[in-house]
Amino acid sequence: MEPLQTRDLPPADELLEVDSAVQFKALSHPLRQRLLFALARRATMSQLATALGAQKGNVAHHLRVLRDAGMVRVVETRQVRGGTEQYYQRTARRMTFAGHQSAATAAMFGAVAEELDESTGEPLLLLRHVRLTEAQAKRLRAELERLVETAEEAGADEPVHGVLVALYPQGDLGAGGTDLGSARE
Repeated sequence: MEPLQTRDLPPADELLEVDSAVQFKALSHPLRQRLLFALARRATMSQLATALGAQKGNVAHHLRVLRDAGMVRVVETRQVRGGTEQYYQRTARRMTFAGHQSAATAAMFGAVAEELDESTGEPLLLLRHVRLTEAQAKRLRAELERLVETAEEAGADEPVHGVLVALYPQGDLGAGGTDLGSARE
């Protein structure tokens, strides 16, 4: 997908708080998750179908669901050979989820699992349980956010890498003092 000059794009919101039933439903399908990942940069329906190995009709349907939920928008329209070509992009750079929504978490992890399955490189997947004070957890959260947000983007010809970061207070599972260790896939 060729990049669009920043000056041509409507400004994306920095953050979208996902809090409505329509938005959570939109996130419930793995292809819609993959579309959201792909739409970090603008793309047409045909470009998305090719990049994701999906049929145009399926992509069109799922884009409509995401658009109705306010998660993607048309950023450019062009007349091409008697038809109209639309370029889509996410409405926000980042999304957060209101409250604890297990459906959203399951949808996100399902989409990440699909991406890991399709990865051409060796993915890194770590799970570690660490005992932290509230202050330590806040510092770690701030540092993780800083690392992800300040990661320098390479040129448009370079491969895209997915980054998923989660920091959460574990429930009673780790209360026995057992470190469940790390996993590398």
